[in-house]
Formats: sequence, structure tokens, C-alpha cells
Amino acid sequence: MRIDVIGLFPEVFGGFLGHSIPRIAQEKKLVEVNLVDLRDYAEDERGTVDDRPFGGGPGMMLMCKPVFAAVRGVVGNDAGAKLIMLSPQGEPFTQAIARELAGEKRLVLLAGHYEGFDERIREGLAPREISVGDYVLSGGEVAAMVVIDAVVRLLPGALGDERSAEEESFSKGLLEYPQYTRPREFEGMKVPEVLLSGNHGEIAKWREEESVRRTRARRRDLLE
Repeated sequence: MRIDVIGLFPEVFGGFLGHSIPRIAQEKKLVEVNLVDLRDYAEDERGTVDDRPFGGGPGMMLMCKPVFAAVRGVVGNDAGAKLIMLSPQGEPFTQAIARELAGEKRLVLLAGHYEGFDERIREGLAPREISVGDYVLSGGEVAAMVVIDAVVRLLPGALGDERSAEEESFSKGLLEYPQYTRPREFEGMKVPEVLLSGNHGEIAKWREEESVRRTRARRRDLLE
């Protein structure tokens, strides 16, 4: 997979891409991440990519020309590239969407900043809009990292044990069951006996029941 990220602050991705699963996936050649500075596509030497909104209002908007130029320059003739705009107005990002995107060959993530995008960017480029939550971030770079992390860890070979992705929260529409490790008892809190029994059938049953119980208590909307 190839992931291109177009934004104003590509340098913030350095630490993120250099650690944990994103780093491992790159080292294994499972994914290539290309960071693109939107200012490289500005029309002036100052690298201007934003301006005040028509009609007045606070803040600055990302302009059409540099964004169109950046997307077209990065995508080229690749008709299979999927353009995604990170926006609080987009569809909620879910594990199902992460799994869908993990099946693509190439993603182009458009990370906004300031007061958002000129509406003609939506109209002319027709990106898929994705929101990582019902809140506003200072920029789309953080949202792009969320999408990259959720998608890359689903690529075959990215995780040490492929079963990890299958049993995590949301993978089957439920929250993950409680898990324990050593010691068996800590400050009066004990590991459930069923997990020490060695009976894999009973353990699987217990885990399923606990997943449902926890989901019902914390995220009843998932059950519905």
C-alpha cells in the first residue's frame, strides 16, 4: 500500500511514523508513506495557501488552486488512488471503514488546517470525507495519523499475531473482553478462575459473554 498525506505540517509525522506498528509496516515494505507539503504548490514565493473567506468571518480558508495542484500532482494518472479529506463534517471513522481502506492499493489523505477548505475543493475533487470524532482539531494531521494507524495495523503481516486484530474492540461489533496477565492476584484482585482452567471452550464462552456484557454497559448503541 502507498499512503500520500497532503498537508501544511508534514514534519509532525516524523515521531509517529518512526515507532510501533507504522515503523514495522514500513520496514517490512507493507506500506510506503509519502508526506507532501501543500506550500510546495503555492503560486507565490511566500508559500501562500490560505486567504480570508468571502462574506467575512473569523480565520483563514485553504485556497482552491494549491490544493487542486497538490492533489493532481500527487495522484497523477493513478485512477485507483482514493482521495480522502479529513473533516469534522465527514462520515464517522469506524473499524469497518478502516478494514475497507486497508484493502485499497493507494490512499491520498488531505489534511486541512485553519477554518477548513474552500467548498469548491469538495465540489471539484469529490473526496470521500471522513471524521475521526465529533470534535474539532487544530489541523487534519492528527486525524490523518489516526486513519493511518488504524489502517496499517490491518495489513497482513503488520502485527506479530494476526489474531490480535480479530479479537480487538469493534472487530466483531463488540468491545473487547477483560484481559489479565501476571500476577494471578494483586492487592486482593484475582484473575478469573476460568482463565486459569486450560479449558479453551469455557474460556471462549466466558470471553464472548464478557464482551457482550461490557458492550451493553458501555456502548449499548453497538448492540442496537
